[in-house]
Amino acid sequence: MAQTRQSNESWVVWLLLTAGINVLALIVIDWLFDSVGIQGFWSFFLGALALTVGNAILKPILALLTLPLIIFTFGLAYFAINVAMLALAEWVAPRFVIDGLWTYVGATIVVWFVNFALGLIFDRMQRD
Repeated sequence: MAQTRQSNESWVVWLLLTAGINVLALIVIDWLFDSVGIQGFWSFFLGALALTVGNAILKPILALLTLPLIIFTFGLAYFAINVAMLALAEWVAPRFVIDGLWTYVGATIVVWFVNFALGLIFDRMQRD
């Protein structure tokens, strides 16, 4: 019982930390790209929450369902799933707009990089 409770608590902490990292990633893409518009706290919060839940639950299911396509396209289809997760966040959050395919591509790369870099930092902090 204690192990399950600790596991649930660590999952919630991971979810909150990931949502915080995604808020920061959305702030970066809003600042970096002129054709990204995110206005207000709730837009950042709901966009990050949709991105976090989409990446944690929906993306693995989609990746499993499209695994042959991912293999056939050497991972390009997986990148398209990442773009779709960002589009989901845009669709869920109010006053969150991304204009243009190349802006989606660039914003997806920036969100990935922010998540990757901060994930490394937090993993290193956890080990020490």
